[in-house]
Amino acid sequence: MSGTSVALSTSSCYPEGVASAFEQAARLGYDGVEVMVWREPATQDVDALRDLVQTHQVPVLSVHAPTLLLTQRVWGRQPWGKVDRSVEMAQALGAPVIVVHPPFRWQTRYARGFVDGVAARQRETDVKISIENMFPWKARAQDDGRAVKERAAYLPHWNPVPLDYANVTLDLSHAGISGLDALAAARALGPRLAHVHLTDSTGSNRDEHLVPGRGTQPCAELLAELGPLGFTGSVAVEVTTRRLTPQEREEALAGSLTFARQHLGARTP
Repeated sequence: MSGTSVALSTSSCYPEGVASAFEQAARLGYDGVEVMVWREPATQDVDALRDLVQTHQVPVLSVHAPTLLLTQRVWGRQPWGKVDRSVEMAQALGAPVIVVHPPFRWQTRYARGFVDGVAARQRETDVKISIENMFPWKARAQDDGRAVKERAAYLPHWNPVPLDYANVTLDLSHAGISGLDALAAARALGPRLAHVHLTDSTGSNRDEHLVPGRGTQPCAELLAELGPLGFTGSVAVEVTTRRLTPQEREEALAGSLTFARQHLGARTP
């Protein structure tokens, strides 16, 4: 059996809150939780999170910094401040990794010094600052409803693989929308692959975050490849369940955990 831990992202339980995510992670048998720092106050509060850890006996395995479009005002408007506070939260909770999105294209000053800034901070902490793969924004051309135009939404690039980051998070839904070969990316990263967001995509121009196995991404193959790659991080289930009933959500989260454990270390031909 693989020793890779499987965490439940609190975002997978939205619109339910972080307390519900901890409860479900404990009840379903997840190894831990990834905390998405969000507009919900409890996701920003180390003491509140520590209480949830104690109550449910489920550790925080990763912290997702508030670097999404919808969290631009969480922890202020200074992007480096968000990264630094995420590192501090991870240290306080004993989480070994934080997940950070690359800068948006309009954050020009932040983007200009991003690679070097991440490297400088990484030298000062044992918490892995792991940069997540994103995707170009896509839209139908107004003059031709069939043509798709891509817009560079992230700098220095949505794809962190060829850039000089010590640690990278591989998200399979983002790989699907961008056309990134997830298996090739994982192999190219080797020991730089620090974290995985287990989810799925049909390859459409929407960020789908499907339950693994319900799309076209090589979810099973990637999980099986982690052992041979020497992967030492954790896998976080990050799926969209906001339109599901409570029973359907529980089935989706339980099924995602079963899928992960079934394929971790089970190398396919």
